[in-house]
Formats: sequence, structure tokens, C-alpha cells
Amino acid sequence: MSEHGIRVFVVDDHEVVRMGLKTMLESSPEIHVVGTASSGQEALEMLAGTEADVVLTDLRMPEMSGEQMIATLRREHPGLRCAVLTNYRSDEEVFGAIKAGASAYLLKSASLEQILHAIRVVHRGGQCIPEQIAQQLAMRVSRVQLSAREREILEWVARGMKNREIATKLSISEYTVRNHVIHLLEKLGSRDRTEATSVAIQQGLVRLELNG
Repeated sequence: MSEHGIRVFVVDDHEVVRMGLKTMLESSPEIHVVGTASSGQEALEMLAGTEADVVLTDLRMPEMSGEQMIATLRREHPGLRCAVLTNYRSDEEVFGAIKAGASAYLLKSASLEQILHAIRVVHRGGQCIPEQIAQQLAMRVSRVQLSAREREILEWVARGMKNREIATKLSISEYTVRNHVIHLLEKLGSRDRTEATSVAIQQGLVRLELNG
């Protein structure tokens, strides 16, 4: 550890949370909070002129999400480590944050010691993902990965549309739709369109809106 300890920058759109975290983190003599910001955009501007080691950030914020901010920071400041502290843990948010470059993912229900431990681990270049979050992430990664076009066609298949109807809808050939459907069945391990729809709904690949 350097002579200045661990320099932490806190990002959260709630002032009470920012101030509370600053006070709690600095109860540890090795932690020095070098700044706080209320949004991802403000954080990017401030961090351009601030020496920091670890950014502790929320995810859902106005103007720019924590995920977008992390991705930008990892490009512009590759030596800067990022840790997420949030109330939210949906599959897409966890996956998106880690993919963007976060080295830790904690819920705001975590204890101060858990947060301090994560900051220390991240500062050393490691990752800190609680077991339950790690299992959730593994399940998300193991899901079928579809292209944007495949997802689009799958949505129409799930709504009962035939290949010719989908082709007209998307202004592509019926042959192209047929090939996409064949590939979808293979990826989903399904024998037919009905089974593919069932698998897709179970894995959260499509959502059918019910009217009435």
C-alpha cells in the first residue's frame, strides 16, 4: 500500500448516502475519500483532475448510469479500479457492471467491514464478488447468446408469426428468416417453435405482454 493509503472516490446520486459513506469509510485509517460526485458525468469531470485508486459507485443515477461511467473510466484511466455498491441485483445489471469493468459488486445491505474488505481487494488488483452474486453471474453467462436480429425474430416467433409474416415485417427474405429460425432452434436446443418459445421465456430472452 502506498504512503497515502487507499484513495477512494464515491459516486451516488443521494447526498445522504455520499456523506454517510465518506464518514464510514474514513473511520478506517487506511482509507481517504478524495472526492464525491452525484452523477456519472460529474464523476468523470472531477476524476480527470483527482488522484484516486478506487471508485465506489452506485449504478442507477441520472444523466449517466454507473455502468456507462465504469466503461468510460476503464478506457480513460485503466489503472483506476471500480467497485459497485447498489440496491439492485438484476441479472442484467450485475452482468453489465462486470462486463463494463467493475472489480467488485456489493449490495447496500453489506456491512462496513465487507465494503472495506472489497475496497482493499480491488485496490490490490483482485475481484470481490459475493458467492450469491457470483452464482447469479455464472447463470447469466451460461445463457444462450443471441444476435440482435435473432432476438428480433425470436420475439415474432414467440408471438406465433409465420416465416412469411416475419419476412414481410422485417423487410427481409423468407429464406433468411427460415435460416435464422433453424439456428435459433439449434441454439435453444429445441425441436420446434413452440418448445423454443418456452425455453426463451424461461431464460428471459423474450417477454410476452398480455393484454386484458
